[in-house]
Amino acid sequence: MVQHEEIQGKKAKVRQLMAQLELDGILLRKQCNFSWLTSGGLNLVGIATEMGVASLLITPDKEYVLCNNIEAPRMEQEEQLPEQGYEVRSYPWYDEQEQQLVKELTKNGRVGCDSPFPGTRDIAKEFNPLRYALTPWEVERYKEVGFLTSKAIEEAAQTIEPGDKECEIIGRLAEHLWAERLDYITTFCAADDRISRFRHPIATERKIEKRAMLCVNARKWGLIISLTRFVQFGKVPEELQKKYAANVYIDCVLMANTIPGTPVVEAFKKGIAAYKETGFAEEYQLHHQGGSIGYVGRDYKVNFKSTEIVQENQGFAWNPSITGSKSEDTILATSTGPVLLSKPVIFPEYTLEVGGYTFVRPAILEK
Repeated sequence: MVQHEEIQGKKAKVRQLMAQLELDGILLRKQCNFSWLTSGGLNLVGIATEMGVASLLITPDKEYVLCNNIEAPRMEQEEQLPEQGYEVRSYPWYDEQEQQLVKELTKNGRVGCDSPFPGTRDIAKEFNPLRYALTPWEVERYKEVGFLTSKAIEEAAQTIEPGDKECEIIGRLAEHLWAERLDYITTFCAADDRISRFRHPIATERKIEKRAMLCVNARKWGLIISLTRFVQFGKVPEELQKKYAANVYIDCVLMANTIPGTPVVEAFKKGIAAYKETGFAEEYQLHHQGGSIGYVGRDYKVNFKSTEIVQENQGFAWNPSITGSKSEDTILATSTGPVLLSKPVIFPEYTLEVGGYTFVRPAILEK
């Protein structure tokens, strides 16, 4: 999957930022930035950790991997970083030397870092936007991650039966995800009234009776897809169907107005207006509405004070919710309209026209 043209372009972006900030080096310690710069590589051990076990140090004319002797062989043999131009600098696991190596390799120069680190300047705010506009190669990888994630969650949802525990369902979801080497970053499963009671219903031993909500943030090649699916035993009650339809409409309004070159707050405000239009004006106050996604579950969550501009080929996962219902899928914002990355694969479809675009969304699965 490694694309050297993609990698060289990203290194050029890093060095351009380095010059702009008048730095002698940029140190990347977070797993999201490692994956971004290495075309989908992994520098983590714990799948839910923010920081990696190997760092990348970029100077004006060289690139280094800094890690201990435990991680060095995998960085060389599996991540194949020397083939990407990196020199691996390792040290004994019992003798932490990263700070010392940074000083040595930059000749005690000015170094920016994507996180707080001794002797460096935290440049996360300036660095993060480099990830937002995806390359054509990333777009193709992201489409694959979207398909695999949708398939996994929908296959797991189809197995749900009354009496199943929420945690059992998450276990089945994990099996489907891991079959395709997808990390599960965040998972929710809610039974019946827990869907209405909690916006973040972590799985418990509660048993399913009439309905279930299943949500996941799944990652492959560093790219994260966020989506939600519902299962109903018997016919969907009229009140729930009304809420779900309104929720999907609000979500599609947000998607349709996520336009490259425009302030992201404009889409947000259109979404808030859609809550009012559908008769649920106050519901947005009960949970964030989502925002930019890619190598982080949410690069930023959009609110009335957001100042970011939507980028071409930038990922977004809006997640509007009305008590007892939620709509969540992942899109790419493009100049020709939103591209749905996590469209239904085996779930029933729900189609609607919003803002001149046709959206094919998942319906509630009746069993």
